[in-house]
Amino acid sequence: MNNSTFVYATYIATTPEKLWQALTNGEFTKNYWFGRDLKSEWKEGSEVTFMDEEGKVTDKGVVLKSEPYTLLSYTFQWVDDTTINENPSIVTFELRELDSTVKLTLKHENLPSTAFLDESEGFYGINNGWPAILSNLKSLLETGRTLPAIHI
Repeated sequence: MNNSTFVYATYIATTPEKLWQALTNGEFTKNYWFGRDLKSEWKEGSEVTFMDEEGKVTDKGVVLKSEPYTLLSYTFQWVDDTTINENPSIVTFELRELDSTVKLTLKHENLPSTAFLDESEGFYGINNGWPAILSNLKSLLETGRTLPAIHI
């Protein structure tokens, strides 16, 4: 089975420290990740859980790399995914400081190519979800507000 990769980069007028905090603080993630609260110790090998507004775990993973202010990588699995995936998808955030801006590059890899056929969970969801999440993050860090409610 071929696996696919989704890559998205954005430039945010912030510091690596503030961006790192935004990526790893569950109370902050709720603001830009459509109510999702990310919980983890953010140490290599620690569990990552994504909880919705009702406290239900929707996604999970394990931290692969955690280099504060530069790199964060974890496995990512939808809880409702009933397939056993020996090669889970991996989400990586790379932060690169450029004067008063940080280039944030997201890479979501090991996506099964068959997932790209399903409009709800595959490429359609990933292609619309990540840009919306990262646009919300950028807006929140730069203006203190997220974008108006959008439906992806």
